[in-house]
Amino acid sequence: MKKDVLIEKIEEIVKPITTELSYELYYVEYIKENGEFYLRIYIDKEEGRIALDDCEAVSRRVSEVLDVQDPIKDAYYLEVSSPGLNRGLYTEEHFKRFIGSEVLIKLTSSINGMKNVKGILKEVLEDSIVIESETEVKILKDKIKAANLEGEI
Repeated sequence: MKKDVLIEKIEEIVKPITTELSYELYYVEYIKENGEFYLRIYIDKEEGRIALDDCEAVSRRVSEVLDVQDPIKDAYYLEVSSPGLNRGLYTEEHFKRFIGSEVLIKLTSSINGMKNVKGILKEVLEDSIVIESETEVKILKDKIKAANLEGEI
């Protein structure tokens, strides 16, 4: 199964569980590190911070369902956690939610001699974002290697 298709399948399985437990499914990743596979599920909630009990509750329910549906054929470790303070921004909704926040954008190729741009996320357009740094920088979305919040939420 292709990775993108697998992630979509996992999201279809996990989203109803997180919704039922009053969490937001923030992001799902399935990666190989040091020869081991990891399924990482990041959850968030509107009020307050994610605690260990939150992660444990989601992990138990997700584990039960994944054991039955078994979409991943390889052995893997399931990890459920908060996206954290310097959370990654992966979707259009993530970028829009954090307009006005300080972000660090890592680029696939340099813009005006910069490989990284740190500043305030000002605008999210269809094909680009605008960051207020020393100057205003427009970055095409396909040039973004990674995007993270900086500082406090």
